[in-house]
Amino acid sequence: MAALQLVWFKRDLRVVDHRPLHAAAARGPVLPLYVIEPALWQQPDASERQWLFCHESLVDLREALAALGQPLVVRSGDVVEVLERARRQFGIAGIWSHQETGNGWTFARDKRVAAWARQHGIPWTELPQFGVTRGLRSRHGWAKRWEAQMAEPITPSPSLQALEGLQPGPLPDRPCPDLPAEACPERQRGGRSLALLELMDFLEHRACRYSRSISSPNTAFSGCSRLSTYLPWGCVSMREVLQTSRGFHGRGVSSFESRLHWHCHFIQKLEDQPSIEFEDFHPFMRGIRSCDAERLAAWSEGRTGVPFVDACMRALQAHGWINFRMRAMLMSFASYNLWLPWRDSGLHLARQFVDYEPGIHWSQCQMQSGSTSINTIRIYNPIKQGLDHDPEGRFIRRWCPELSDVPAIHVHEPWALGGGMPPPIVDVAASMQEAKDRIWAIRRSTGFDRHADAIQRRHGSRKSGLTPVTSRRRQRRSVQSSSTQQLSLEL
Repeated sequence: MAALQLVWFKRDLRVVDHRPLHAAAARGPVLPLYVIEPALWQQPDASERQWLFCHESLVDLREALAALGQPLVVRSGDVVEVLERARRQFGIAGIWSHQETGNGWTFARDKRVAAWARQHGIPWTELPQFGVTRGLRSRHGWAKRWEAQMAEPITPSPSLQALEGLQPGPLPDRPCPDLPAEACPERQRGGRSLALLELMDFLEHRACRYSRSISSPNTAFSGCSRLSTYLPWGCVSMREVLQTSRGFHGRGVSSFESRLHWHCHFIQKLEDQPSIEFEDFHPFMRGIRSCDAERLAAWSEGRTGVPFVDACMRALQAHGWINFRMRAMLMSFASYNLWLPWRDSGLHLARQFVDYEPGIHWSQCQMQSGSTSINTIRIYNPIKQGLDHDPEGRFIRRWCPELSDVPAIHVHEPWALGGGMPPPIVDVAASMQEAKDRIWAIRRSTGFDRHADAIQRRHGSRKSGLTPVTSRRRQRRSVQSSSTQQLSLEL
């Protein structure tokens, strides 16, 4: 068998607009490879619901590649060991993949692969998948580069040469035996075919009500595009989605397109500074919160006693998805009312989200906990959020059946009714005020603004028109409404 061009699939499970696949096929026979890495699925941000979506997407990908001439080859184990076996058995002329801005584990894994490839003189070509720039020195001009990348032609799927005598390998039910089983009965199903159906259904039927639907959990499940799960797994490309959407018009489509831009804006932060997955942006914010296993468990299991918080968490457990405003509220409640470290609560949410995208997730966890220092402190009052977005308590009653008989006037604060209803695990108003006082005391510290200005220069949007922190008027406020910094990422 001639030396192969190996295409390493990771979170890019498609054949259309897959530039590594197209480039490799132009150079010779292609071995399309996906490696199931048990150690990846043992990480604290991985979950069975994510694996099941991935598994379904792999089935779809294998069929698509088979139609091109060579089905997907699947192997399990450490990726360097799998690549070494392929090198010895077939010879590898080159490795092709998309750049990945993943979690800390995949970052370290990719460094090992790069070292192995250099050792054996095998070129590894990584091509951008999103509008994220590797090795970026300055944010200036980033938006224009993004637009230029998104306007490039869609790469068609290539024809592939069948590799005789190479067994595709099984797709196991589980990536590792110790991945905890969990119930997620309303989870979206994976695969490119479903992604394309979702995209067109949204643009043709739902985009017109998108802007009105995204805030309330009563309407968001059907009002949002629901593409946020398919994009991180690469079932469709960002370029495909944007170019398809620009064939449609209206306020909802424009609003949706702006969120595609912010999607890459946040991933760029993690690409530029991988440490933000583990460490606060601002050094003054490090170590200010304390671990509390009981509070974390109550919040994670939807039993804080605050009905709207608990309903949102239980809905998330069942769907693997919830709209952005409710994600922000859940993170705010954990960070401010419960004063939990964002890393602890963030890991739970990461496992819950089938659409977990590390670059977006960890920046948002820090943003919603006040750790970025360049965003307005935004403490969501969960009772007000419930009254605003579920005034009749329909969502609460669906997910908190123990409150089904509570009158609407009391369903957001059932403890006020009396009759033995227990109060929440914390006083909502008092814990909000205490958190505000703590955060503002830190922000007034000598030297705080100097670090904040450096963070703004490195990570701040060049489209927001923000002036340096030191020249802004410092005010004690908690913003509930949208602003230029309220980055809604519903997709």
